[in-house]
Amino acid sequence: MDRYLDMRVEVAAAMATGRPVVALESTVYAHGLPYPVNLEAAAAMEAAVREEGAVPATIGLLRGRAIVGLTSDEIEELATSPHVAKVSVRDIAPVIAARLPGATTVAATAAIATRVSIPVMATGGIGGVHRGGETSLDVSADLHELARSPIAVVCAGAKSVLDLPRTLEALETLGVPIVGFGTDEFPAFYSVESGIPLEHRVDDPAEVAVILEVQAALNRAQGVLVVQPPPADEAIPLVDVDEWIEEAVDEAERSGVVGKAVTPFLLDRVSRSSEGRSVRANVGLLESNARLAARIAGALG
Repeated sequence: MDRYLDMRVEVAAAMATGRPVVALESTVYAHGLPYPVNLEAAAAMEAAVREEGAVPATIGLLRGRAIVGLTSDEIEELATSPHVAKVSVRDIAPVIAARLPGATTVAATAAIATRVSIPVMATGGIGGVHRGGETSLDVSADLHELARSPIAVVCAGAKSVLDLPRTLEALETLGVPIVGFGTDEFPAFYSVESGIPLEHRVDDPAEVAVILEVQAALNRAQGVLVVQPPPADEAIPLVDVDEWIEEAVDEAERSGVVGKAVTPFLLDRVSRSSEGRSVRANVGLLESNARLAARIAGALG
């Protein structure tokens, strides 16, 4: 497409002929899941998108270009290389300029997907306001990108390690619609329940498509956050997750972990405390979200 952005042939052909396309982030493989589960999750997400009749477009940075539609070999490169940058929106240009490998977060994926007019993306959980964020001001760029990228982001809520009530307050302030798919409650990533009610619910992908069409017709800049609970057979009770997270947060503070390293650190410690249950839940919700995103993309067609 241009000097720094490469849309792969399959994705470009799908968009040119009106086939649905779903953008997928790459940070979850490079920084969110252990090997080889990360590669299994990547394959499962792309397979789920294809099974629903859409084309997957996994996004990442390699050799001085933003790539829309990574190959399986390129996904493996990002998932297994020891020095892959975690790329949010502020990092896209510096990482491309330095020709470094980079895995895109929700924010960076949404920004690049919007640049090439992909209207739907899937992820596990978005970033948000970190615990203690009212004093540290540690707030994910995902929230601000959702406020300026007109894309539907399908997820299982925000990551459980965050301050969920403050994250929803921030999204409300930014004017981002939150829609529960088959749920009246904001899911808590690994858990079905969070205790936070939602104002808007849909039960059919076509209803989400209409919301996106209305947003576009009104020239709204914001994206739409579509949240669904993790699969019931993989979900973990919130009380268990909260206990593991409190232990992980205490350890992070004692170890001086800050910035981008916080979320991967906490997820790793929760995985250890849960004896792998959190990883299994993560993989299950990633596949489920990819499948729903493909169905929404198809309804938009």
